[in-house]
Amino acid sequence: MTRSALTHAPLLVSRTLLSRLMRLYDYPHPAHPDRIIRGYDRPHAVRTARMCAAVATALGHGAERVCQYQIACLLHDLGRAGLDRRLFGKIWSWAKAQGIPTRPREWRAVHPETAYGRETEAFLQHYRNKLEADGIAMTPWAKEQVEMRLGYSRRLARRLRTVRPTIKKMGVTWLPWMQQVMLYYYYPEKLTSAKPWIRQLAEILVACEQFEAYSNQRRGRDYYVRKKETLIDAFAYLETLQQEGILSGAVMGALRRLTAQGEFDAILEEARGCAFTRGERRALRAMES
Repeated sequence: MTRSALTHAPLLVSRTLLSRLMRLYDYPHPAHPDRIIRGYDRPHAVRTARMCAAVATALGHGAERVCQYQIACLLHDLGRAGLDRRLFGKIWSWAKAQGIPTRPREWRAVHPETAYGRETEAFLQHYRNKLEADGIAMTPWAKEQVEMRLGYSRRLARRLRTVRPTIKKMGVTWLPWMQQVMLYYYYPEKLTSAKPWIRQLAEILVACEQFEAYSNQRRGRDYYVRKKETLIDAFAYLETLQQEGILSGAVMGALRRLTAQGEFDAILEEARGCAFTRGERRALRAMES
């Protein structure tokens, strides 16, 4: 790792604790109990958490809170522990090709008759036969891949119940607000009455996670069915989230400012798997203007 990667958007937890936290993403294979499914794209979680800590600090959150927050950010994808890259990709690339909503709030907007929290079941009721006709068997394991998106809240809750004793043994105090910020992207309504600082931390996680994801070559290929990563697409999506009220001007302003200052260059280049072009670097430096 380069020096700039270490000094910009720093990691606030020890390398030992980081390694132990990342192992929480490992998941026993349902068909082969002696095999472990290694957590998918754990570097994404680390890069996102580093960016989140930088933005939270820039917005005035205290050091102790930011350190606790970074732990939540490191585990923000825990509800997708066990993600089967091939099967998950087949299901959701199929859904994208059909124009089917892939997030709970988007699903409910199209299917308001769906009971809250039952989006996974509704998806299967609507599309199970079509998926199987296209060669994607809806086994219990396949249903879990659906739940990783449309039922993320309950899957995260199950996984946290399983690993919380292990987290406690690490010396980490798990606080309720940490789970709240992890759920905000899929369930913004859950933070309607949250304290402003919790809501802001949740917004930061969404902004940084999506910025990293839109710059992430591996995730783009496996998860978003995308062939190329562009800064224009990344900020266009973040601006859409701002228009929808998911992100505030304060969070977007801080993210733009730190990006313009070069705080995230090394992180984003690592995610892309290549260096920025001169033109891209100029665009980044002008991000705040």
